Amino acid sequence: MADQQALKIEAAREALKFVEDGMRLGIGTGSTAAEFVRLLAERVADGLNVIGVPTSERTAKQCRELGVPLTTLEETPELDLGIDGADEIGPELALIKGGGGALLREKIVAAACREMIVIADETKLVDTLGAFPLPIEVNEFGLGATKAAIERAAEGLSLSGEIRLREREGKPFVTDGGHFILDASFGRIREPRALSDALHAIPGVVEHGLFLDMASRAVLAGAQGVRMLQA
Repeated sequence: MADQQALKIEAAREALKFVEDGMRLGIGTGSTAAEFVRLLAERVADGLNVIGVPTSERTAKQCRELGVPLTTLEETPELDLGIDGADEIGPELALIKGGGGALLREKIVAAACREMIVIADETKLVDTLGAFPLPIEVNEFGLGATKAAIERAAEGLSLSGEIRLREREGKPFVTDGGHFILDASFGRIREPRALSDALHAIPGVVEHGLFLDMASRAVLAGAQGVRMLQA
């Protein structure tokens, strides 16, 4: 089977074909998006004129180091194209994102893009979302009450499973926005839209990792080559 890192590079290279001179880009976060940034930087060094909004401080740092010009959504509120990875890709290009902890900024940037392309290796393609724990970004204040409300909302949709506070080096993981993340191991999410609505109704939930009706294309790399899915 092809090396997974090589597949990520192939998916990123294919997505780069959609980038045109003068574009305003949303630039994602994660291991596959990092490969896209490296390839994009090579094109920029060769004279490609683009400007990007990074979805995390980590991506911003990589872009600055490699010479990819950056802007902000304050300066450039409308973007032409977003390129980002995903933790799972389900039917109709519904996604689970946020494994890297940047889901809030990723969703804000994706919403500002005229088109979003998701890039991944083919192992991320699933029949039903949910094998990957759903990241839910929450406010630190009221954490216990928010977690209990999420559990009740899940129960109402016949979902169960452990909801765990994400930690790093024994301390709560803190997002670029200063929030915590709860990773919810719900298993098969048969009604992602209903779950999305239920989570958004909880005051302590800042955002969640269900990206619905956002991606228009998915570039998937596998041992047999690269294929394209469209919403």
